[in-house]
Amino acid sequence: MKILFVCTGNTCRSPMSEAIARKIAIERGLTDIEAASAGTSAHDGAPASDGALLVGMERNMDLSSHRAQTLTRDLVRDSDLILVMGPHHLERVEALGGGDHAYLLAEYASRGADIRPISDPIGAELDVYRATADELEQEIRRVFERIAAERAPGKS
Repeated sequence: MKILFVCTGNTCRSPMSEAIARKIAIERGLTDIEAASAGTSAHDGAPASDGALLVGMERNMDLSSHRAQTLTRDLVRDSDLILVMGPHHLERVEALGGGDHAYLLAEYASRGADIRPISDPIGAELDVYRATADELEQEIRRVFERIAAERAPGKS
C-alpha cells in the first residue's frame, strides 16, 4: 500500500508525515506500507525546512535526504491512499484524478468525525513545528489503526 501525504511546499508537513508514517510502519512491522510526499506548489528539489529537520532529529527521524517534489497526475495515480493537509490540497488532488482515494488527514483518521486542516508551521518557531509534529503523529497513528481494522479478518 502506497500512502502519499500532500501539503503546499513539501518542506514541512508532508515530509514530517512521510517520516512519521515510515516510523510507525516499522514499529508495527508493516513492510508492505510505503510512504511518500509531495506539494501542490513545491519547488522541486528543495530540502525539508529547518524546523522540520530539527524536529525530525529530536524524534530520531532523518529528513536530511528529503527533496520536495510537485504533485503530479502520476503520483496521484500510483498512490493507494492520499492524505492531504487542507481543503485546497484535496481540490488539487481531485483535479489530478485522485478524488476516489484522497482525504483530509484528520478526516480519514477520524472516519469523517474531524474535518479540520493541519496548520502550516512554515516560518514559525520550533515549538510550532513540535506541536505540528505531535498533531501529525497522533493523526497518522489513527490512520494506521484504521488500516489495521480494515485489514482485519472478517472485514469486507
